[in-house]
Amino acid sequence: MFANLRYFLLPVLNITGPVLVAFAFLLLIPLLVSFLYEDGAAAGFVIAFVLCLITGFALHAFSKRHRRELLPRDGFLLATIIWTVTPLFGAIPLLVEIPGISFTHAYFESMSGITTTCATVLSGLSELPESLNFWRCFMSWLGGMGILVLAVAILPMLGVGGSQMFRAEFSGPMKESRLTPRIADTAKGLWGIYLVLSLACMLSYRMAGMTGFESIIHMFTTVSLGGFSSYDNSFAHWNNPAIESVAIVFMLVCGISFSLHFLAWKKRSIVAYLTNVECLCWLGMAAFITACATALLMAWDPSLELVQALRMAAFNVVSTISTTGYASQDYALWPASICILMFVAACFCTSGGSTGGGMKMLRMVMLVKYCGLQLITTVQPRVVRPMVLNGMVLDDKTVLSALNFMLLWIATTFIAFMALVISGLDPTTAFGAVLGCICNIGPGLGAVGPNSNFSLLTDAQLWLCIFCMLLGRLELVTVFVLFTRSFWKA
Repeated sequence: MFANLRYFLLPVLNITGPVLVAFAFLLLIPLLVSFLYEDGAAAGFVIAFVLCLITGFALHAFSKRHRRELLPRDGFLLATIIWTVTPLFGAIPLLVEIPGISFTHAYFESMSGITTTCATVLSGLSELPESLNFWRCFMSWLGGMGILVLAVAILPMLGVGGSQMFRAEFSGPMKESRLTPRIADTAKGLWGIYLVLSLACMLSYRMAGMTGFESIIHMFTTVSLGGFSSYDNSFAHWNNPAIESVAIVFMLVCGISFSLHFLAWKKRSIVAYLTNVECLCWLGMAAFITACATALLMAWDPSLELVQALRMAAFNVVSTISTTGYASQDYALWPASICILMFVAACFCTSGGSTGGGMKMLRMVMLVKYCGLQLITTVQPRVVRPMVLNGMVLDDKTVLSALNFMLLWIATTFIAFMALVISGLDPTTAFGAVLGCICNIGPGLGAVGPNSNFSLLTDAQLWLCIFCMLLGRLELVTVFVLFTRSFWKA
């Protein structure tokens, strides 16, 4: 058993070392921000940098002689380790610089950022040092496209086995499809699109009325569909239709698969968007739910004008179903039907390969088409009709994999919900907390709604939420496969 553990674990740790070294140098960016603003928070980043750098070099040196070509299963272990360990070092500046914060709260905040969940346990965000707010949002931006995808793109030593890591981290049911012959080129292409959208978002926020610093950190959490803000009341701080419009546009764009953006860029045409079922369903659902929420708001409060109700509904609906988690209103005070509609839609609306969370729209489309085919074959048993999606015939393995994932996702969500209820949370808060974390939305309902945070939860409840964040970001199977006996057999 120990021989198998060493065979699988040490080569993965050999790759983890360089990733941690790269992550350590990323900590120098908020350190520079601290120096520029003279906010007094530099010590936390220096400590985190040193510890992360030493750990990275130590892991690489310790496991150097065990290096080998990575197996497909190694990608699952590596992704889980990276997404578990990097938040540990990301939490150090928070632990050092925020008085009275516990390790659980610091790790929760760090994991929340890197998984783009952006649920928070902190209050008085505008009073935090600028570098800490920058770091919280920057972690979300790094996690948006994926630390491992970034690593595959820029670290030559990860060229071997890059496909295993890419498939383990990249979201969606069509992980095997390649945009370019080499995985490293694919990763670079995706990050190129990500950088262009980030720059466009930042400039748009600046022109809409944000300050330079605000536009940078909110760009981080918009294109990553994260949702961290430097203000407790999120976008209600500005109450600015132009800023909200910019956020809506980029949340919609980043809810589309970055693979589709890449293909559209290569072909220099928007036809790719207009012919992609998942993209059309995502945009259609956003429009439909916004229309429903607008009508329900006007029925709930007859004094609301159409434009005002549409503005309130559009921003908060798109923010929730894209799993971003910004808020311009306390939607927990709205009719329960709107909240349920938004949170249920958030479970599946965003596209596979986007920076959003949830089960992904493509799997839902597969489920609907599969149910339709079953109805046809029930009436006409001899009919043979393949499942076609975006012009491709899907094999049974792909369809069953998607359906199995959805069943596992629903079962995991229900078990986590029951665990929080048993631990003492009311059902509304437990429902909102679980969906907020496993869908990587952030704010939930009840006591963890948009005008509150997760600080009232006990440590045990927070650790369950942390685990849900990890499961949601790595799409469950990547983590759960590590707990099977067959994974550790040679």
